[in-house]
Amino acid sequence: MKNYETVIGLEVHVELATKSKIFCGCTTEFGGAPNTHVCPVCTGMPGTLPVLNKKVVEYAIAAGLATGCTITQKCKFDRKNYFYPDLPKAYQVSQLYLPICRDGGIEIEVDGVKKVIGIHEIHMEEDAGKLVHDPWDDCTLVDYNRCGVPLVEIVSDPDMRSADEVIAYLEKLKLILQYLGVSDCKMQEGSLRADINLSIREVGAPEFGTRTEMKNMNSFKAIARAIEGERKRQIELLEYGKKVVQETRRWDDNKDTSFAMRSKEDAQDYRYFPEPDLVPIEIGDDWLEEIKNREPELRDAKMLRYETEYDIPEYDAVIITGSKKLADIFEATVAICNKPKEVSNWLMVETMRLLKEHEMEPEEIKFAPENLAKLIGLVDTKAINRTVAKEVFEKVFAENIDPEQYVEANGLKTVNDEGALRTTIEGIIAANPQSVEDYHNGKEKAIGFLVGQTMKAMKGKADPGMINQILKELL
Repeated sequence: MKNYETVIGLEVHVELATKSKIFCGCTTEFGGAPNTHVCPVCTGMPGTLPVLNKKVVEYAIAAGLATGCTITQKCKFDRKNYFYPDLPKAYQVSQLYLPICRDGGIEIEVDGVKKVIGIHEIHMEEDAGKLVHDPWDDCTLVDYNRCGVPLVEIVSDPDMRSADEVIAYLEKLKLILQYLGVSDCKMQEGSLRADINLSIREVGAPEFGTRTEMKNMNSFKAIARAIEGERKRQIELLEYGKKVVQETRRWDDNKDTSFAMRSKEDAQDYRYFPEPDLVPIEIGDDWLEEIKNREPELRDAKMLRYETEYDIPEYDAVIITGSKKLADIFEATVAICNKPKEVSNWLMVETMRLLKEHEMEPEEIKFAPENLAKLIGLVDTKAINRTVAKEVFEKVFAENIDPEQYVEANGLKTVNDEGALRTTIEGIIAANPQSVEDYHNGKEKAIGFLVGQTMKAMKGKADPGMINQILKELL
């Protein structure tokens, strides 16, 4: 078999985090009863006129600046004409001729190798509605709530050569957008979805092969499987002497295969022309500078700062900054208790464990930094031991309870009465002569058993260090 190379480019659609839609005042809130977040403008009623949401432009510019793009300071909207049931106007307002951002790039790293993935353009557009296929009644319903929700479409150059590079690019892009606050990027809600353009060519061939497109992928796992599946399909066609047809395909993740939907359209198929109801956009130098100055610290810079300012290991910094929510909790908690390594430990170990157990994303964390800081303070002052602290943290994680009040109300404070502890330990020693003999015969591990028995007798509310000290003294 010949040696083939995969060539991949992505079109990433990102719903922006504005409160209202791109051309009307309807809410962008996810969900709601079908067709309740609508008005005459976003449902395309005759005689209505759009009014551009300024925040959409600012978010698009912020995304462009953060990805190294050149901002088109004089740009405009165009009409993309096509008929589909979820597009009530029979056209989509988008940008073809003068997109707001061009010629950027994102650096990724895969297997220790760094590479820049070019960004051809970023343009603004409106989202379409949603078709709901009802197999029970054998019909298709249309929900227009999503119509007019503002999008930016981020179009990469065909620079990716593997699923690993695609996932690295998407993860980096997602973090940039979340740190900027321009989108929540919740893939399960469709806030970030990708179209995969993929072709195959022999290694060393100067020309690209015929590409196919798989649309609206909203899961990293599905994207990786779709790339591998389509790569194999195209290679098999070429090996059998057949041609790859330029077309749009649908990936079925349950069946692990793709199906042809329609022939791939070109720009002329959409009959683009300048949008007559919207004036051109002029982005002045002052406005551009204002948006630049508002840009927050992004992930790469934050990682380096954590290592130097907070003196935490690189591994910790990578994990914590891998989620804006975790990074925000980390910084807010450290600002209260000034114990960065302790905060890092609680996030890296117990928080990650509970997220995995509950199949949650970091963005779903509900506990307040104040309560994590209070818990760390209780351990630091030895008001509770670490065993109890872990149990209390589970309540903090689940219900965001005040740990100080919870410890007080449930009698969980560490018993520091040396007399009572000594009496308990004497009883444990008397009840376990074999362990005492083992210890005296040089088996140091025997003391661990006695510590455990003492902790059990004290219902976990004792200081292990004090137990060890008294045990060694009595033994």
